[in-house]
Amino acid sequence: MAKETKIKEDTVTAPVAQSELDAVSNAEFYNPHAVLGGHLGTGKYADTATIRVLRPLAKSVTVITQDGEYAMTHEHNGVFVTTVPAAGTKKEPTIPDYRVRTEWEDGEVLVEDDPYRYLPTLGDMDTYLFGEGRHEKLWEALGAHVLRFDDPMGGADGTPGEQVTGTAFSVWAPNAHAVRVVGNFNAWDGRRHAMRALGSSGVWEIFIPGVGAGEAYKFQILNANYVWEMKADPMERQHEVPPNTASIVTESTYEWGDDAWMQHRRATNPHDGPVAIYEVHAGSWRKGLTYRELATELVDYVKQEGFTHVEFMPLAQHPFSGSWGYQVTGYYAVDSRLGSPDDFRYLVDQLHQAGIGVIMDWVPAHFPKDAFALGRFDGTPLYEDPDPLRGEHPDWGTYVFNFGRREVRNFLVANALFWLEDLHIDALRVDAVSSMLYLDYSREPGQWRPNIYGGRENLEAIDFLKEATATAYKNNPGIMMIAEESTAWPGITAPTSAGGIGFGLKWNMGWMHDTLQYLHEEPINRKWHHGEITFSMVYAYSEHYVLPISHDEVVYGKGSVYGKMPGNGWQKLAGVRSLFGYQWAHPGKKLSFMGNELAQWGEWNHDASIDWDCLNWEEHRQIQKYVADLNAFYKANPALWSQDFDPAGFEWLTSDDADHNTLSFLRIGAKGETLAVVVNFSGEAWSDYQVALPTGGKWTEVFTSDDAAYGGSDIHNGTFEAVEGEYHSRPFSAKITVPALGVVFLKPED
Repeated sequence: MAKETKIKEDTVTAPVAQSELDAVSNAEFYNPHAVLGGHLGTGKYADTATIRVLRPLAKSVTVITQDGEYAMTHEHNGVFVTTVPAAGTKKEPTIPDYRVRTEWEDGEVLVEDDPYRYLPTLGDMDTYLFGEGRHEKLWEALGAHVLRFDDPMGGADGTPGEQVTGTAFSVWAPNAHAVRVVGNFNAWDGRRHAMRALGSSGVWEIFIPGVGAGEAYKFQILNANYVWEMKADPMERQHEVPPNTASIVTESTYEWGDDAWMQHRRATNPHDGPVAIYEVHAGSWRKGLTYRELATELVDYVKQEGFTHVEFMPLAQHPFSGSWGYQVTGYYAVDSRLGSPDDFRYLVDQLHQAGIGVIMDWVPAHFPKDAFALGRFDGTPLYEDPDPLRGEHPDWGTYVFNFGRREVRNFLVANALFWLEDLHIDALRVDAVSSMLYLDYSREPGQWRPNIYGGRENLEAIDFLKEATATAYKNNPGIMMIAEESTAWPGITAPTSAGGIGFGLKWNMGWMHDTLQYLHEEPINRKWHHGEITFSMVYAYSEHYVLPISHDEVVYGKGSVYGKMPGNGWQKLAGVRSLFGYQWAHPGKKLSFMGNELAQWGEWNHDASIDWDCLNWEEHRQIQKYVADLNAFYKANPALWSQDFDPAGFEWLTSDDADHNTLSFLRIGAKGETLAVVVNFSGEAWSDYQVALPTGGKWTEVFTSDDAAYGGSDIHNGTFEAVEGEYHSRPFSAKITVPALGVVFLKPED
């Protein structure tokens, strides 16, 4: 033990106003660091330091420095004080390093570091950029971050030779009167860990030595209404497993192994390549699997089926599993039900190492009202729009973000970057974009307020979307931003420089609706609905489209893809094959929801796994093989993807053969690669069906949905000659057999 050092008799304790002592002792002072911790004396006492600590109900408190020990005196309501010699030099005195030993009434003695001897862990540039809405790595500033410091006295408990390990906490709550950190480390009593306000930024901060990864915590906020409320951290990067609602301090130790993937990503434009997406609800693909288990089973399966990407329905933290992840409370935390953030990183890494891209559903359109989360965070509409006619979604019972507030916009834009950069996600599919674009979305007259020009456009949300897409693409070459947008808003996928919203892709909801509506009809009636199946080509190049058969189409009484098809069992399966063949041949990227590739009988139920039992039947294994082979064929043929967004990549051969329920068209690649596609949506095969062709010579059937290996009737055309003679304005044609409910791909010899 260091020897005691006698302080000069004329040393006095630096005074503090009684009102400040009152506020500090109740942990209600906006700047507790101005009172607690060490403060140098002035004038003739400049070589001393006054130290105050808050230890309610302590029996005795002692300050330990390298020079000695100093008993503290109880000053007021749990505040203890002493004066010690300053460190440093006479010209430049400093606060000495110290620890605090507390003896409690029950006899426990605890030696610990003092949070109030540390400078702010956020710099002025952090708070400035956040206030301007321009902090592109906000997750590295706000929230909870484990830090380590070298200290002459050793670790937080004074252990020699160790670093001080602790956690820096910071939170934005500009209308709060006081903020505390609570957790197991202080028995959920925040009086000893009151935070300081950093100027006018609205950010509160404290570094707590001794708190490390794995600790649960919340912020205790004396809100604008002078009511104490407990809130989870908006910037939490890990959360307790629901129904528990605390945030968890986390520190990643994961070492990525996907450098080759990330380098290729930066050098590649994915919009020009093959994109076949397997949409997954991670919690019910195989019920009960963790991220680590999915990293084996899901990765192997997607690789087997040949999809280029996996799209996860939202895996940001959400309290109610029945929302499927679309009501987010922890935007920077992965769903804790399936594992830790590093477990999720492992899953992404394994997908990348298997050559599979990762898409995440992202939900900036709204957030739930759960009291522990973002809603009325500091007692005011902080994250949500304060206007009652703009701040809530009547359909969903959720809040709408205040897209016009710089800090809120920063919170969301940085969140997109967090998923793309910190978690290596390759694309974000933005949910419910329509609800952001329109002020009158799902609202009756009188339930919405026009913009400053009297229109229905949400100008602030539009600016936010432009900023999010532009910033994402600028900072992360090779990623994709995908909009789920169901209206005819122009320029969703036009660049922001041209006045567009700046997405790379948009879900083609019209194609999805029209195609499924058409296929729901009995084949005998389809000729009366022929316009539904051809209409998509009228607007196919108005945006850059993804063709989805998504989760929304196979849930809540809509039936499975198999169940939507009319006819007997064979016809239903053939209908599923014809849908996939047509979808993969049509211009646009592809998406199919899990279970579709099995032609599962029942619709999706998030409380159960997809219907793996159907693979006990050969005909469902055949559909599974068909999808795998179709994906392989698709990826091998640039004609099917290299000009998805260029009208030069598609030509009708026959679009008006309603009587035969048949379509034929060309897909043309960027280097002239050509495939002719014939789709027969009727219930009978057409023999000697004449197909218009652009060139003569030999043509070969290179893929058919009717192969016996897929459960088809095994009609094949082999290689045949195109005959000269104008047919449907084409110089050549050939007569082939087109199988019932079948799709045939034909390729010219050269």
